Amino acid sequence: MMAQRSVDVSYENIRAWCEKFGRQYVQKIRHQCGPMCNVWNLDEVYLKINGECQHLWCALDQEGQVLDILVKSKRDKAAAERFFKKVLHYKRQAPRQVVTNRLASYNQPCADILPDAAHIRDIGAKNRAENSHQPTRLRECRRKRFKSAGQAQRFVSTFSEIGNLFALSRHSVSVASYRELLNRNLVMCASVIQAAAVQ
Repeated sequence: MMAQRSVDVSYENIRAWCEKFGRQYVQKIRHQCGPMCNVWNLDEVYLKINGECQHLWCALDQEGQVLDILVKSKRDKAAAERFFKKVLHYKRQAPRQVVTNRLASYNQPCADILPDAAHIRDIGAKNRAENSHQPTRLRECRRKRFKSAGQAQRFVSTFSEIGNLFALSRHSVSVASYRELLNRNLVMCASVIQAAAVQ
């Protein structure tokens, strides 16, 4: 489309657009998708940023869709509490079940913020959350590591939310249903871009 209008677009232009408009896209996508999860799968993984260890907290639902991501320097109770509140703020619906590893930092925030949710602390039950870190590692390598915690937060949260639109569970739906879901998500993505362009 840009080439037809004789507009040269470089990789740097696209990166700048993502930095500028990515958060608007994520906000509109979250608003349109709304609450949808009954099970939270939570896990954390470390990132090396400028020689310092940062922790990337990730939450997924039962379908493998990323709910939210938080980059924090610590892996303590305060970080876990902030992450629970962040996910609950965007999803606006408490889950029936929370699946975590045996990290003690999860216990008190889960009991305080989600008192009605069953807390399952099982290493084997959270394989879905463990596998969700693989795309993050690939993105980290392609970008030759993140330059700061803020950049990692912006990029990974934006990329994951937009990636949810296209990371559909193909094994659990028929071909016709998969195409219908993909077309619906493409239409929603186009409407989000048009709405952001108008603003």
